[in-house]
Amino acid sequence: MTRFRLLVGLGNVGRGYAATRHNVGFWWADAMAAQLGATFANETKFSGDVAKAANDLRLLKPTTYMNLSGRAVATLARFFDIAPEEILVAHDELDLLPGAIRLKQGGGHAGHNGLRDIQQQLGSAAFWRLRLGIGHPRDSETPQQQPADYVLKPPRAEELRAIEDAIAHALEVWPLLAQGNIAQATMRLHTDPAPIKAANNTKNNADVAETGAASTAPSAKEPS
Repeated sequence: MTRFRLLVGLGNVGRGYAATRHNVGFWWADAMAAQLGATFANETKFSGDVAKAANDLRLLKPTTYMNLSGRAVATLARFFDIAPEEILVAHDELDLLPGAIRLKQGGGHAGHNGLRDIQQQLGSAAFWRLRLGIGHPRDSETPQQQPADYVLKPPRAEELRAIEDAIAHALEVWPLLAQGNIAQATMRLHTDPAPIKAANNTKNNADVAETGAASTAPSAKEPS
């Protein structure tokens, strides 16, 4: 039976990144900590913000920037003798629409630098992933935008609502995951609620203007 001992949310540190699509893993981790009554505190020896909940469960937000996330995950996992199979990593997923969630164990990193580094540092891809959909620029009103730029922009208003609903849904399903009931949790996560439809280039000018106003990303392009 799967027993999760480490929950990891991926993102980039700093106020400039806080509202961007790439930080949805941090959003989930903050929501999980609040639900579990745990409080994050910075622990430099683990290169991250760490919170401890009941039953020896720990939550981690790496403070190394996304592309070096594995350093924090591997350091903490080795210190507490946590196996890759006992780790759940929440991250943004370009290949899922906003509002969609998928749970899986193992597999490739699909170009996600945070996952890539975690695999390298753990020496294993056997950890679990909570994939939180953010959509892909090809389905947006600016399909020419590069994914590396897209993830460092805030989501549009309707996307944000869908992502927040997905995170709330994941919190509702957490008790099943905590009990090791992976099959039932997966069924719940993968079927309800439905994600929003992808944006398209026929959005009205008001929507486009709103998007432009919201998309004030930092000038620094920390890798995805």
